[in-house]
Amino acid sequence: MQKKEIPYKIYLEESEMPKSWYNLRADMVNKPAPLLNPATLKPVKLEEIEPVFCTELAKQELDDTTREIAIPEEIQNFYRMYRPSPLVRAYCLEEKLQTPAKIYYKFEGNNTSGSHKLNSAIAQAYYAKKQGLKGVTTETGAGQWGTALSMACSYFDLDCKVYMVKVSYEQKPFRREVMRTYGASVTPSPSETTEVGKRILKEHPGTTGSLGCAISEAVEVAVKSEGYRYVLGSVLNQVLLHQSVIGLETKTALDKYGIKPDIIIGCAGGGSNLGGLIAPFMGEKIKGNLDCRFIAVEPASCPSLTRGKFAYDFCDTGKVCPLAKMYTLGCDFIPAPNHAGGLRYHGMSSLLSQLYDDGLMEAISVEQTAVFKAAEEFARIEGILPAPESSHAIKAAIDEALKCKETGEEKTIVFGLTGTGYFDMVAYEKFHDGKMSDYIPSDEELQKGFDGLPVIK
Repeated sequence: MQKKEIPYKIYLEESEMPKSWYNLRADMVNKPAPLLNPATLKPVKLEEIEPVFCTELAKQELDDTTREIAIPEEIQNFYRMYRPSPLVRAYCLEEKLQTPAKIYYKFEGNNTSGSHKLNSAIAQAYYAKKQGLKGVTTETGAGQWGTALSMACSYFDLDCKVYMVKVSYEQKPFRREVMRTYGASVTPSPSETTEVGKRILKEHPGTTGSLGCAISEAVEVAVKSEGYRYVLGSVLNQVLLHQSVIGLETKTALDKYGIKPDIIIGCAGGGSNLGGLIAPFMGEKIKGNLDCRFIAVEPASCPSLTRGKFAYDFCDTGKVCPLAKMYTLGCDFIPAPNHAGGLRYHGMSSLLSQLYDDGLMEAISVEQTAVFKAAEEFARIEGILPAPESSHAIKAAIDEALKCKETGEEKTIVFGLTGTGYFDMVAYEKFHDGKMSDYIPSDEELQKGFDGLPVIK
């Protein structure tokens, strides 16, 4: 094979790893709207969310002025177990597609948890331990976040209580067992173990659950249990902050070879990996130093950006969390139990929602069978079995590369490969057996969720 100018895998040295997280909000002209206290409908104060979040994480959540936040040495040392992660040139995929486009993907699946989620899980567990807490509670959809958090908590000797969306709990028993191996307790949500869970089951008998339901249960347990706090794997500003290590490493790797991206693509559920991947590039775009398209790819079954409303809404189905201004389908929206993986949250990160509303980012939705077709093609060509979530970005990257084939443009495409799909074989089996459906909610179904949006005067 002819020698390539750019290596297949661009690895950074340990010395090139980020020493600080990048807070994109500091450079945004229009900051994300503040969280609102559900009781007063006023912007939340630090002391109002400290009973829910660790103190340091609460400070990070509300900080929209500090551009760089130092990564504690203990977290940097943990990162070194699996970071820097490789930036891969998809030469084989380019050749298969016969496209003039140059395709790169940032691979975040080379750690035990199997996904990018560990970047924030270890940070949140660290701050909980530093505060002297007994443990933390959380929710998980497809299980990547729960797996990452259970691993992080075991490292710091913290108790970990996970509420897992019921449909995923039933479809992914091995993912559940990995969490238990790391010492976490895992409860299918909604459950009878909490008051909010009982209420949701009464109002929606037979429900397969949602992330909004699981969040409500995890928050209730946290505030009622002494020495516990709630942690979240996506959506929140603090999580996107921690995930900025993805984008910072990607930018450093590209800069080493003088590569300027034309298109950056990420799957979008709550926004953690997408926000982390695009952060430093978006900062450069805002400053006028980079002309680049950013594309969020979401499932057609849960289309918060492409079909949602930009409004204040509750972050959870039980309506106990603060309200966030975001693109939302309504906190009562429960997506169909198909295989959109973890991309099942009713709303999108306030930060990403603001960028999208300002026209700085695009969004598309894709159907599930097309996503798995792209995943299968990628696995056969590039040799990595991708997670269903990641495969949304793969689908969009392939489509953009084929457009370049039609036009002859040599664009540089970068996408986030957030993790592996080895615990998602039930989904792959249904796809191969022709039993996977493409569910798209009707306007009438979405309207039911919009009807429940709170009225903020």
